[in-house]
Amino acid sequence: MPSYTADYLYPIAAEPIKNGIVTLDDHGTIIYIQDPAAPDYTAPATPPEKLGGILIPGFVNAHCHLELSHLRGRSATGKTLLPFLVDVVTLRGASPEEIEATIRKQDRLMWEAGIQAVGDICNQDDTAATKRDSPIRYYSFVEMFDFLQAGQAEASYERYLPAYAAQPEPKSAVPHAPYTVSEPLYSRINALNTGTESVSIHNQETPAEDELFQTGQGAFREFFAGFGASLDDFKAPGTPSIYHALQHMDPRKRTLFVHNTLTAPEAILAAEAWGENGVYWVTCPNANLYIENRLPRYDHFLDAGAKVCIGTDSLTSNWQLSILEELRTISRYQSYVPLASLLRWATLNGAEALQFDADLGSLERGKTPGLLNLTDLTGTTPEDFRIGAGTQVRRIA
Repeated sequence: MPSYTADYLYPIAAEPIKNGIVTLDDHGTIIYIQDPAAPDYTAPATPPEKLGGILIPGFVNAHCHLELSHLRGRSATGKTLLPFLVDVVTLRGASPEEIEATIRKQDRLMWEAGIQAVGDICNQDDTAATKRDSPIRYYSFVEMFDFLQAGQAEASYERYLPAYAAQPEPKSAVPHAPYTVSEPLYSRINALNTGTESVSIHNQETPAEDELFQTGQGAFREFFAGFGASLDDFKAPGTPSIYHALQHMDPRKRTLFVHNTLTAPEAILAAEAWGENGVYWVTCPNANLYIENRLPRYDHFLDAGAKVCIGTDSLTSNWQLSILEELRTISRYQSYVPLASLLRWATLNGAEALQFDADLGSLERGKTPGLLNLTDLTGTTPEDFRIGAGTQVRRIA
């Protein structure tokens, strides 16, 4: 049974342990977590392998679009959301061989980069075979949209059912965003999710999104017209878009709100009060910078005690699918976020959001969460550790 120790062990669900030791069985299940300073400490029969830096559980990528991996570099940075969405729709065509090859490559690279589980958005069935073969645990969110065209809701729903049927469990049907899902389509999605599924929705990425729901005007009208869709029947509720989503989604589902770039403190509190089985706020900082050159105000989420998770979005909107790079970006631009919070966002919160926390997300006896070694942090103690430009991650188990 291999044992490992480092300068600090971060269980995530408990305080860091100086020189902590983790012992695994041959399948990666944690047998012991030990504190050498504890009165009842007994040294392992075989001395643990000594590593520098810290030990943490495997990362959870709570929001990814793996099926778009072949679009890397196809959409220029800084275009803002609506031109970016046009690119996603119009540029995604490629041969099945190219699509599958890039999906498998990025799945492998995510595993090597320490990602243990992924919440994956899919519109098609392209990722299903890779998910069945992968060591990564996937939760598939099969995304549906009809561009607010109530008369097309049933046809849109039927169009996405084959992708839903193809994806392995666990999975759920989900709305893309408030601005692309009509009330009848919300109802069909809710009716398909008959169990204890987690669901997700893209939320408040651009000022035009809230403008549409507050006034009925703005850039979305031209965007819809470009796809042959009319907003003549749309009646703006006079509120930011997230309140519209709260009216039409199922509060009994564990819900992931994704991006949240413009989400205000009062909206965070409203959603927290609405959700009956947990609300999670997924941030994809590099995608936010890639598309809109802005980040959420993470202090709003910290102040609310909200559960934040980390995602990578897709290679259409990112340079790589790496949770470490997302953490590095937050540390660079909003360095007040403590390392302990970042690590919880990147591990246990994501595992809870995807309902994988019985096995993943924290270093606890009986779990099989993966084991990562983070090195070259800045600072000298847990209180001032930060992820810096030189911080590296290596998968141990």
